Amino acid sequence: MANTAPITLEQLFRFYRALPHQAAAIQQLEQDLAVNGYAAAMRRDRAWFNTWSQDGKHADLGAALKLIQEFEGCHLDAYPDPLSGGEPWTIGWGTTRYDDGRPVSRGDKINRVEADMLLRQEVDQIAGKLRASIPYWVEMTDAQKSALISFAYNLGSGFYGAKGFETISKRLREKDWAGVPDALLLYRNPGSNVEAGLKRRRIAEGDLWGRERQTTGPIEAMFTPESPFSQKITPHITAGEFALNQEARRFDHQFQCDTALRLAQFLEKARAQFGGKPVVITSGYRNAAINRSVGGASSSEHLYDGIGVGAVDWFIDGVNIYQLQDWCLANWPFSTGKGAPKGFIHTGIRKGSPRVVWDY
Repeated sequence: MANTAPITLEQLFRFYRALPHQAAAIQQLEQDLAVNGYAAAMRRDRAWFNTWSQDGKHADLGAALKLIQEFEGCHLDAYPDPLSGGEPWTIGWGTTRYDDGRPVSRGDKINRVEADMLLRQEVDQIAGKLRASIPYWVEMTDAQKSALISFAYNLGSGFYGAKGFETISKRLREKDWAGVPDALLLYRNPGSNVEAGLKRRRIAEGDLWGRERQTTGPIEAMFTPESPFSQKITPHITAGEFALNQEARRFDHQFQCDTALRLAQFLEKARAQFGGKPVVITSGYRNAAINRSVGGASSSEHLYDGIGVGAVDWFIDGVNIYQLQDWCLANWPFSTGKGAPKGFIHTGIRKGSPRVVWDY
């Protein structure tokens, strides 16, 4: 099936290297734009995109950038390694070396534009190294590539086949795609002062790894604010369930849909754990007006008011709510509201992805 997903100029020229095939693709794109207009021309199934990507070698790694930014944070002044208290010094979005190979040093300062450029350059470099070292790279989805890039950004682009990375290397070598998320979770420095943060990151990478394989089809079935309420965003949860099938509760932004997908994937895991019984969502997205009308907190996670922020209240029909709550506390690393006495569980993520547990 043709990949008709749109592509932006920013995504396109992130990979521009003045290569001959790229120059040829730009000429084709100019002709396509002149004849067919922007909406039709700026799609991945066009002839110019085939030329640009050299028959599919180009990948959209925006998900890797987003995940790295979420967990690294941006620091415009150099800061020390949390384990050593010194080298390697880090700046920007977790950068330890500049594009000319120089290590970041104490006292270095950059601006936000420089930080973003350093991140994009490093992601491109990591992708090139992984493409050359990991088997079946070309068969992976963009989400899977992005998950491994985030992992490599954190632990080094030479991890495949290296000592200490035997499990993840084996999963990739044997194309054990289903086993990759659990393998990623092993690499979190158990017992260290950074274990909790690394565990959250490994879980997020595992969720990203499975993202495209859990949709109902290729790019056309992506969950967006315009998706019909009947569209399944995971095998058993529809878009409408996060809006209680009310138009007034429809998501306004793509980042909100992305967060809802992540939450839905966790609900699917719970569903499977408890025998495949139906998940019932009692509250998903609330815009500011609806949140006020139901007496929600002004900082409620249900507002989905930031990238990676959101929540869902839910239960599983026919499952003991206290058993479900205990399972969630053991398996969800972010926000859990213990609403079992009221018949639901609150599962959410707030800014910075901290682990928070509270009673209703």
